[in-house]
Amino acid sequence: MTVVTNAATNTAPISIPVTESGEQKSKLAAWTSVQQAKWEGELAVEGEIPLWLKGIYLRNGPGQWKVGDHTFHHLFDGYATLIKLEFDNGHLKGAHRQLQSEAYKAAIKNNKLCYREFSEDPIPENFISKLASLFSGSSLTDNANAGVVLLGDGRVLCITETIKGSYEIDATTLETIKKFEYTDKLGTILQSAHPHIIDSEFWTLLPDVIRPGYQVVKMEPGTNERKLVGRVNCRGGPQVGWVHSFPSTEHFVIVPEMPLRYSAKNLLNVEPTPLYKFDWLPETKAYVHVMCKSSGNVVASVEVPNFVTFHYINAYEEKDEDGRLTNIIIDCCEHEADTTILHCLRLQDLQSNGGINVLPFARVGRFTIPMDGSPKGTLEAAVDPSQHGRGMDTATINADYLGKKYQYVYGCGARRPTNFPNMLCKVDLVNKTTNTWYDEGAIPSEPFFVPRPGSTKEDDGVVISVISNRHGEGYALLLDGSTFKEIARAKFPYGLPYGLHGCWIPKK
Repeated sequence: MTVVTNAATNTAPISIPVTESGEQKSKLAAWTSVQQAKWEGELAVEGEIPLWLKGIYLRNGPGQWKVGDHTFHHLFDGYATLIKLEFDNGHLKGAHRQLQSEAYKAAIKNNKLCYREFSEDPIPENFISKLASLFSGSSLTDNANAGVVLLGDGRVLCITETIKGSYEIDATTLETIKKFEYTDKLGTILQSAHPHIIDSEFWTLLPDVIRPGYQVVKMEPGTNERKLVGRVNCRGGPQVGWVHSFPSTEHFVIVPEMPLRYSAKNLLNVEPTPLYKFDWLPETKAYVHVMCKSSGNVVASVEVPNFVTFHYINAYEEKDEDGRLTNIIIDCCEHEADTTILHCLRLQDLQSNGGINVLPFARVGRFTIPMDGSPKGTLEAAVDPSQHGRGMDTATINADYLGKKYQYVYGCGARRPTNFPNMLCKVDLVNKTTNTWYDEGAIPSEPFFVPRPGSTKEDDGVVISVISNRHGEGYALLLDGSTFKEIARAKFPYGLPYGLHGCWIPKK
């Protein structure tokens, strides 16, 4: 047994099993549970971290997929694992810690699954009790493993698609402070996993599965009260479309309605099937609704080609030479109307199909939504998808350009053959070019862009990603936002599970 000590803390050391020759025997990989509940220590840096980079990068995502003898089926089932990178004067501290949700604590205490996760139903129930627990939300998980956001008042929240899955954390210690309780009476159980926080404004969508539609709500800094701004009714039938994320512009909230719709039947009978809690109903068509932020009125509602997306990238208002609004432009990571991406995120497939080219196609999809009363919008590739291997997801931009016209996207693409995005990309939407970074056999997480303070160029900054490499090791990676060349990396003393999304907390 080799013991890796921590350079700067009193946290308990990590024990890593090794063979007689000293080689690591049990290696952590992207799809393997992290083997200890927490760790913290100084990381040795190769290269140079810019001295201006001062703050904390937090990443959230599933990192524990095993309870007792039971292994979860799907990537999205895993219990939330927080990873911290703290930058200060060229030095870097790393840490990770499990979020202390009720679902996680109950699983640890009882050594079994106790709440309904993305594809797991732990409690055999009759139909009536299952229906009651579903619509009351009592059986749904509070495993906040989807994202982490910095509110305008400085609080940091981990969130997921259930309202009860919102937790306030301490960004420095990664301790779970308390469950984030909303004080309003809006009465829904679902929310977008990706709220919009622009200039301290907090906007989110609340899907309504009873009266199919979406409530658009806003929350002021320093409060826990969401206020209803407006409502959009679904146009595509009796089931509400899934909304994992949504875009917004300076003056409008964009409400997407996919033909991938919540299924009451599947919600009641969770099985490890490709669509889990959804129905793919292409005949119900797809729509984009545009709501005015100030009035709550729906000012446009247009049909668009069928699409499938987890993540929107950005949206902005396009005007003519006289300053009149002509179109809303919306960019997203679009899976070419193919729902098999959900099926391909099963853990068994991720763990066993590493070199097989089974990753469904994806692109930077660009919607053009006319604002002249036309009934239909368009959807096309913003750049040639072959530039990023027809694989694009978990994309970020310079946050100063959210809701505005912009040029650069940082995301995960694919160097095929592969079963998962394995390449970092910088996409230039104006010049239609793409730069890439690739480490053979490695799985990078979302590339997160941090602008240099005082910068005037959109791509003047650094890109942060956390990498799980083919040797079972993990390291933090820094790329130059402009050249997309590697400038620094820092190795963790253990492998890292794949994570989803992050946020930046600048040092005060």
